[in-house]
Amino acid sequence: MPESNFEKDVLNSVFVEIVDSIYMDRRVILPPPTPRIDFKTNKEDTIGFHKELKEYWRNRDSIKKDTTRILLGVYDKVTKISSLETEMIQKEIDLSGYKYDTIKEAEEYTFNLTPFKNNKKFHFEKSSKYLHEKDWDLNDVSNSVIPVGAVFMSRIQFDKTKTKGILTAGASCGGGKCGRGFLVIIENKAGKWKVNKIIHTWVS
Repeated sequence: MPESNFEKDVLNSVFVEIVDSIYMDRRVILPPPTPRIDFKTNKEDTIGFHKELKEYWRNRDSIKKDTTRILLGVYDKVTKISSLETEMIQKEIDLSGYKYDTIKEAEEYTFNLTPFKNNKKFHFEKSSKYLHEKDWDLNDVSNSVIPVGAVFMSRIQFDKTKTKGILTAGASCGGGKCGRGFLVIIENKAGKWKVNKIIHTWVS
């Protein structure tokens, strides 16, 4: 296998497994409603609150049971792990034995979503097709107008035997309100690349 394709093939093989572990769906992560105060009586409107809360849980359950493919945006520029993330992940793992594979075209590359077009759970689209995620409406629950979340992943660093790898990944629900970052440790077991461990590194 040409070296320039090795790293890409490995990321392709673990991409969906990573996404399934980290993605954020704003339809189910927004907090439940809070009780409103009736300013005339200075008491909580418990009747209206319980009705809203019941509706919130009903909607949440129906989304979780929905088998419609989940629309996710993917940042398809795959770049090296940033210096800031490197500082974070060095607390979790010794990076000295890991290095990038040789991708001869460039330091970064464009991730090809074509192999995942028929995925049963997720409908992946380039994030660039939509407004910037900070402008996404967090209350949009359509799962068709804009993605319900976005993900991105870094290039992979491998150990000397090329049987273990590390990368960073992130997920967002849009609106500039919620985001999470992760260190992902992958391993080749019996000829198949799998996620070995995911460590939460940052939240915004």
